[in-house]
Formats: sequence, structure tokens, C-alpha cells
Amino acid sequence: MSYGQGGPQSQWDPWKPQSQQPWNSGSDDGTPDWAALAEASESRNKRRKLLFIAGGALATIAIGTAVAMAVVSANGGDPEAGPSNLPASASLPGSATATPSFAPTSAPPPLDPKAFISSAKKDTAPLSPDTLFPDKQLPVDGTVYKKGPTADTTSCATAAGGTLPKILTANGCTRLMRTTYTDGGIAVTVGVAVFDTAAQATKAKAQTDDRSIVRSLFGKGVKPFCDGAFCRSTRNAYGRYAYFTISGFTSGKDVTTKDTKVFRAGNDLAQFAANQIHRRGQTQASAAANQ
Repeated sequence: MSYGQGGPQSQWDPWKPQSQQPWNSGSDDGTPDWAALAEASESRNKRRKLLFIAGGALATIAIGTAVAMAVVSANGGDPEAGPSNLPASASLPGSATATPSFAPTSAPPPLDPKAFISSAKKDTAPLSPDTLFPDKQLPVDGTVYKKGPTADTTSCATAAGGTLPKILTANGCTRLMRTTYTDGGIAVTVGVAVFDTAAQATKAKAQTDDRSIVRSLFGKGVKPFCDGAFCRSTRNAYGRYAYFTISGFTSGKDVTTKDTKVFRAGNDLAQFAANQIHRRGQTQASAAANQ
């Protein structure tokens, strides 16, 4: 067996783990081949630099791709959420603080009906028992009151009784109108006293008491009532008017607290008087607004 140099020499490659480093170059004297080692080290460093450069380029490309994908995702929105009409980078449409403008209106404020019935200077519409109480029948919650006689006087004290004549005179009452309504054997007289101002009417009402009554009005099919018998009365004021009621039985029987129908009749006619006075103010306010 020959141990000479006729066989192929092994080549050392620093990047192949199984390759062996040649320590000899033709002579085996035990001394390392320093030139070969230096050349191999330099070759290894060059390859490492090339790998760093290539890796850095790949990383830059990857980062750029990630950023681009992020931007596309932000601008594209969620495809499951439907299309978006908002711009990618801007304020919301219409989000500017613009001051709304409104077209001026030429409609005047409504006129107060009470203002027309609070002063004789403004309350100039025709006035009489028939203008205040025009209907011959008055239906209220299933009850139909029938209109009877009417009366009108400028001597207020003559149509009043008890403590009322003095009160009306002292506060300047200029007129007292009366109308009677009936429901079977129950009769109610409504009296409306007229003053020049609302202050006079209010003061007169404040001075009244339970003995301040308007005289009952009968005749024309209405029997006398509340002429010596106990009856029920009411009193109030609205605008330049003070209004009163007296209600009782045409049979002459006294009214007691158990006679709820008499109380109801008096309340119905008192409310009707207030409504008619207010309607008078409404009519005049409407006419003034249309001029």
C-alpha cells in the first residue's frame, strides 16, 4: 500500500463543515500555512458582508410593504361595514360651526282678548243681554236650560239686593243686565254689572259677601223665585265685568246643601257668563288683528 501523494488532495472550504483545513502545502513539517489561513478569513468576511447587505435590503422591502398595506387598510375601511362617504383625512362634512339663519316673520303676536274687555275705551262692540246671551236654549252636559225674561238698566242698585247695591254704586257701576234660565222647577238669574275699568270690577267683587245678591228676574212664563226663600248665589269678575247668579226653586222652597241640581245650575250659568265675556274679547281681538 502506497502512502504517497498520488491521491486527490482534500480541498478546505470554510463554509463546509466536513471539509478539513490543509495544514500542509506539499510538505508536512507541522507548520500551519499562514497565507492560506489569511486568504480563507478574508473570503469569509466578504461573504458575511454580502449577506448583511442582502438581508438589509430584504428587511427594507418587507417594512415598506407592511407600511403600504397598513395605509391601504386604513383608507379602504372595513369591507363588511359598507362603503364610507367620508374623506380619508378631513373634517366631517357640515361640521363647521355655521350660524343658522332664519327668515324673519311678519306675523304679529296674537292680541290678548282680555285687553279688549278690561277698558271701556277698547271694549266698543255692541252690548246687551241678547248679545251676551243670544240663544233661547242653552245645552250643558245633557241639561238644556231655557232662556226666559231679560232686563237692562243703568241704575245698577235697583237690580241688586242685600249689600250689593252700595258696592256697585261706590265702584262706578254703569249698567246691570240680567237674564233668567230655567230647568224644570229650577230657575237661575244671571246678572252682569259693567264698569269702565277692570280695576273697578275687581274691587267691587272683592268687597262682596254672601249677602251681595242680584235680584231674581221672573215673568214671561217664569214663576217668582228667590223672593223671601233661601237661595244659592255666586259672584265673580272678569275684565271690566262683575257677574252674579242667584238660583232657586220656582215653587218657593228653600234651597239646602242637598239640592245639588240647584248648585249645578248656578255653576253652569256662572261659567257660561264668564265664557261669553271672554268670547266678546276674542271677537274684538280678532277684528283688530285683521284690520
